[in-house]
Amino acid sequence: MDKTQNFKVAVVQAESEVINKEKGIKKTIRLIEEAGEENAKIIVFPEAFIPAYPRGMSFGTVVGSRSNQGRKDFHEYWSHAIPVPGPETEELGKAAKQAGAYVVIGVIERDSESSEGTLYCTALFFGPDGELLGKHRKLKPTGSERLIWGEGDGSTMPVFETPYGRIGSLICWENYMPLARAAMYNKGVQIYIAPTADARDTWFASMRHIAAEGRCFVLSCNQYSTKDSYPEHIRKREEFESLPNELSRGGSCIVDPLGEFMVEPVFGEETILYADLNLGQIAEAQFDFDGVGHYSRPDVFQLVVNEEKQENVIWNKKEQ
Repeated sequence: MDKTQNFKVAVVQAESEVINKEKGIKKTIRLIEEAGEENAKIIVFPEAFIPAYPRGMSFGTVVGSRSNQGRKDFHEYWSHAIPVPGPETEELGKAAKQAGAYVVIGVIERDSESSEGTLYCTALFFGPDGELLGKHRKLKPTGSERLIWGEGDGSTMPVFETPYGRIGSLICWENYMPLARAAMYNKGVQIYIAPTADARDTWFASMRHIAAEGRCFVLSCNQYSTKDSYPEHIRKREEFESLPNELSRGGSCIVDPLGEFMVEPVFGEETILYADLNLGQIAEAQFDFDGVGHYSRPDVFQLVVNEEKQENVIWNKKEQ
């Protein structure tokens, strides 16, 4: 595929419409339109943007017990998750087509393949023709995320060939998994997308390291989040009232293949970050380091990746 060497990307730092997928879809479409009007060819949204990263919510769980209110909270969150594919992905695809851009967006996906009971933290990839290209399910939810999200498997770790380079994504602390990163590098990722909910300073050190390690552009995208974006019935709870109003300060950024900030982390506001990328910088950076090429040692180190979809039940059908 012929590649366009110079193009613009957009990283959307915004608040979710918390646990309101209808309003969340509308806001997402508006932001896609805004970035498209700026001629962005790749548009990136944060982790769990629809219907929200449930920061500050306990779902009524302590070790060894659950509560009835927690079950109701989970059901409310579940009811605003989206099936993939489904009517919501059709709407998002139409917006991507209207913008003529590749769009990567973090959603909470409701399993539509079997029981429908499990939620996944998922990154969706849309093409400029509006098609849903594929998805990546988070392999390992972090800490208390494991109470509400299931684990993805190796069957959803795509890297897509596009006119703007190879695009792939790891979500939040998956980016701390060295072997997951190695798998992405070996697939030739050039536009490395890292949606996250982490706004700590250590995160930015990791984004710079990954860009330098993978000799790729890194687009890191976080939400700006305040308590005001939550439904009133959650804001009024005692444990929630004790939290600071600013739940996530943001910190989205864009890094070049030598690990230097093209756009430094932005805090304390909703905004869209833009940068003009030049794919030629990747080859320039690989001159002295290519971790899966001339700087690799497969005679010493090898990684085995299982990309088979994992099934609970294998049906051996009777012959007729």
